[in-house]
Amino acid sequence: MPTFVIHEHHARKLHWDFRLESGGTLKSWAIPKIPPMRQGIKRLAIQVDDHTLSYGNFEGEIKEGYGKGIVKIWDKGNYRLEEKTPTKIVFILQGRRLKGKYALVKTNFEGKENSWLLMKLK
Repeated sequence: MPTFVIHEHHARKLHWDFRLESGGTLKSWAIPKIPPMRQGIKRLAIQVDDHTLSYGNFEGEIKEGYGKGIVKIWDKGNYRLEEKTPTKIVFILQGRRLKGKYALVKTNFEGKENSWLLMKLK
């Protein structure tokens, strides 16, 4: 099964980096608030550059440049993909903290093409 990881990232502003293994990389989204743990909560998720699979195990300090700050693994586990289209990804997370059915749905928040919503479905 493919993996997912959520990094708690203490950069200029605290945020969470949500990453799904797909096609040999980690597809990544920055989430400004803690990921949803209950059904009905939606979080803005800004898609950012893909990361290497090895980055899924990274914890430590980024000392320079964009993203400078402390990175800790907040949650990690496997997931099962249920649906994937250009505007919607539905998956089942099996992590330590996050468990259940989730979706990423593409939006056009503030006219930004890289904006999505992360939500817990079940």
